[in-house]
Amino acid sequence: MTDVTLDVAKAVIAAAEEQAAAIEVPMCIAVMDDGANLVGFHRMDGALLGSVDIAQNKAYSSVSLKLDTEAIHEAAQPGESLYGIGNTNDGRIVTFGGGFPLEGEDGTVLGGVGVSGGSVEEDMEVARAGVERFEEL
Repeated sequence: MTDVTLDVAKAVIAAAEEQAAAIEVPMCIAVMDDGANLVGFHRMDGALLGSVDIAQNKAYSSVSLKLDTEAIHEAAQPGESLYGIGNTNDGRIVTFGGGFPLEGEDGTVLGGVGVSGGSVEEDMEVARAGVERFEEL
């Protein structure tokens, strides 16, 4: 198992930033531990100011619900099991893609990564790069 230490957070952020640079979209990248404590945060030059909180809240959502935020989106639709969840936790639960849990080999959620600054698809692509780096550690 890999605990989400500062060094781990830096590696996740570096991989995500690399991908954001490759697609030429400045992003905000947040990494949290299993207690939803912010371990690392990075705002690329030119990233949207509103993305600071959104990236952190995506990481928070992924850790606290043990789901990626795209799955939360699907479950939060009218008539679905988590409809209205975006209004809980002081509005911190994000119901669109760009946040992923960081899981150990046994599926235990060890932390989360959240990315914001582009389209939902771009955010998810960049966050996945961070997840992939985490899985290599």
